[in-house]
Amino acid sequence: MKFIVSSSHLLKQLQVLGGVINSNNTLPILDNFLFELSENHLTASASDLETTMSAVINVESTDSGSIAINARLLLDTLKTFPDQPLTFKTQGENTVEISSEQGKYDMAFYSGEEFPKAIELPSPTNTEIPAHVLATAISKTIFAAGNDDLRPVMSGVFFQFNSKELTFVATDAHKLVKYTRTDVSADKSAEFIMPKKPLNLLKGILGGADENVVVEYNDTNAKFTFDNVVLVCRLIDGKYPNYEAVIPKENPNKLTVDRASFLNSVKRVSIFSSKTTHQIRLKMAGTELNISAEDLDYANKADERLSCDYQGDDMQIGFNSRFLSEMLNNLNANDVQLEMSLPNRAGILTPIDGTEDGEHITMLVMPVMLNG
Repeated sequence: MKFIVSSSHLLKQLQVLGGVINSNNTLPILDNFLFELSENHLTASASDLETTMSAVINVESTDSGSIAINARLLLDTLKTFPDQPLTFKTQGENTVEISSEQGKYDMAFYSGEEFPKAIELPSPTNTEIPAHVLATAISKTIFAAGNDDLRPVMSGVFFQFNSKELTFVATDAHKLVKYTRTDVSADKSAEFIMPKKPLNLLKGILGGADENVVVEYNDTNAKFTFDNVVLVCRLIDGKYPNYEAVIPKENPNKLTVDRASFLNSVKRVSIFSSKTTHQIRLKMAGTELNISAEDLDYANKADERLSCDYQGDDMQIGFNSRFLSEMLNNLNANDVQLEMSLPNRAGILTPIDGTEDGEHITMLVMPVMLNG
């Protein structure tokens, strides 16, 4: 088989697919890209058995066939070329010759038959989501998903679709993010848990897309189709915890503050906090927010004051500064509201502005016990 392709176009597509490939694969064939040629269309695929991603690339050819080429070797070679046409041509049973303006390069290839087949989804349910909405939903939630292998259901993002709205939830039991879109809906109600790896791959490539993503799903797998890309992945098996139960409903103490000032204060003060607990203390009274931290082991201490709008009883509450910083970083608002009830109950962080129509974000952060 023989085809001609633009080096930069091929590199761009393969770099995206390269994110699927693990550094230590159990099956050697998974170290390769699968190339399936059908005249002017080359479908390149990569898989780790759990996730398979493919992209269709336009080439010049009249042939058809399938081969698997070592991904690392091919990517390293493509990175060195200026943009130019490359000719790929198979020689004999196991060599592919690549011709460029500079010279010729021979690489071994394997039969495409050895490559694992992508999972088919029999009679799936499907929903269409605008690409920018899905990209935002992923980036607003994925940072809050857990990393605990003992609780796999919390290591992904929970997708909850119904006829009124789409909801995306992630939690690691210390922080929780619920992202809802009331301007997009699904015909049928459905719930599934998406693993982090395919979501990170999607997040990286959806940003530039301006069309809809077709999401198909059944009990075990999900498939995302847009532009020239198809991603199929296995879902996380299990029941997602009842997240609504942990979001406190009555929160009489409400703090409104400038997000950027609050974030910068938290970052500065946290440098002086204990390296094990990362604990900072918020003290609210009237129009003043006091942020402080202390590391008793090294006698380090910091204290800052911010002006704010606070309605409620004077109170002190402790938070892990890393969680609070992450959440504030992931909001685009100028002002944010932190709602609280008691020092031992979760705080709820919401943006006051900066959201699109139909977009609702709720972030929950668990407090840490204050000393003394």
